[in-house]
Amino acid sequence: MITGDLKCKIDKLWEEFWTGGITNPLTVIEQISFLMFSRLLDETERRNEKKAKRTKKEFKPVFKADEQDLRWSNYFHLGAKEMLPLVRDRVFPHFKTAAMENTAFGEYMKDAQLMIQKPQLLASAVTLIGDLPLDRGDTKGDLYEYLLGKLTTAGINGQFRTPRHIIRMMVDILDPKPDETVADPACGTAGFLVSVMEYLLENYTSKEAVITHDTGEKTFPGDKLEAHQWKHITHGMFHGFDFDITMLRISVMNLLLHGIDSPTIHYQDTLSNNFPEKFPNFAEDGFDVILANPPFKGSLDFEDVHPSLLSKVKTKKTELLFVTLILKMLKLGGRSATIVPDGVLFGSSKAHVALRKALVEENQLEGVISLPSGVFKPYAGVSTAILIFTKGGKTDDVFYYDLTADGFSLDDKRVKVEKNDIPDVIERWKNKDPQKDTDKTQKFFFVSKDEIKANKYDLSINRYKEIVYEEDEYEPPKDILARMKDLEKEILADMDELEGMLG
Repeated sequence: MITGDLKCKIDKLWEEFWTGGITNPLTVIEQISFLMFSRLLDETERRNEKKAKRTKKEFKPVFKADEQDLRWSNYFHLGAKEMLPLVRDRVFPHFKTAAMENTAFGEYMKDAQLMIQKPQLLASAVTLIGDLPLDRGDTKGDLYEYLLGKLTTAGINGQFRTPRHIIRMMVDILDPKPDETVADPACGTAGFLVSVMEYLLENYTSKEAVITHDTGEKTFPGDKLEAHQWKHITHGMFHGFDFDITMLRISVMNLLLHGIDSPTIHYQDTLSNNFPEKFPNFAEDGFDVILANPPFKGSLDFEDVHPSLLSKVKTKKTELLFVTLILKMLKLGGRSATIVPDGVLFGSSKAHVALRKALVEENQLEGVISLPSGVFKPYAGVSTAILIFTKGGKTDDVFYYDLTADGFSLDDKRVKVEKNDIPDVIERWKNKDPQKDTDKTQKFFFVSKDEIKANKYDLSINRYKEIVYEEDEYEPPKDILARMKDLEKEILADMDELEGMLG
């Protein structure tokens, strides 16, 4: 989350481009992204060098011996006139060739061009980007979302960044394994895929191998992962799809910088007619795990949607089509955590009911986690929930959790607060028991399939949660009136005294 000072720095960076003659917002975002990537690439290289020195293990450098001047830390201090030709003629071509050699990244960088023509603008941009805290977690995702907000598209097209702590909760719940395949059919900046990578490293690192930095942050090298698992993780585990080329570039950058050498990120509208034809192995029975927060404000034409989806739910609503798509993309026994708008849970159209019936009757719907409506602010105030389900299987009881606090204020500022249900959600999920968790006045409880069926497959938590009303005790009205009279007497006495002082 970025606020205050950091927003001011980004605003200033934006203004530098604007006053420097680059006024197309998309161009500004891409140029900033490329320069951010250049810096992050250098920082990753530096970490790998330190790690290699410490572990005595070699690594494949991104910068060869004669390419050291292309590193951010080396050209950062150059004067404006020296910097521009170096970045334009050597750093950007380096993105396309050596740095991306044998990786999927080259596909998305082949058109990368430095559009900055003024030396001073480039120098100012490099200085400002050098001052951004890109070394703290996934801040680049925050920066990109903030930049997207300047396009005024975020929220309008149903596209907004999923808060990282919500993503991490969903990953913790699904507990992905290093031998599985993971996908996001509308990957955006690849937040879900990156979070899975982080989860695996944290859970497959021995205590003695954890590296604690001076800042207190920790690095998890994943020493408990076996060689074949590393190969799978870096070259075959992660799959993302999106039809926004800028998103794809950012997502691949993001994954690459998190140690995933060859993510399979594809330029593809997964709801479209040609998805099964272009990617038959991914479009049906392809993945063990799917995490998603698909755009859900869109409405498509029937002719643009693959018939196999419409045969399940006859609708133009993307939120219903994406859940149907995810069920198709999962392997039998594959599992998903997907964010949906509340309307999916209780909508009365034939398509809404058909989808919910399919989740309950043909698959194993395992959980519904209700999210507070402010979780996506400042982009949107829509009410949402997380559906957790397994393809195939049998639904007996569904776990519900009423998450009302996510550790941040639920207004546009989204500042950190103490109240946070997320640790409890994860704990309750891991220890859930349909025989014990039956009290529907609590934040978490189970609902039987029969009860859901009797309510026409309504999945909204308000349908089942029991509200306990407590009687408030008030002071008798006569006592309140007596106190008001006494107070009025005191006021009149004070006014008389004041009048006497004035003569």
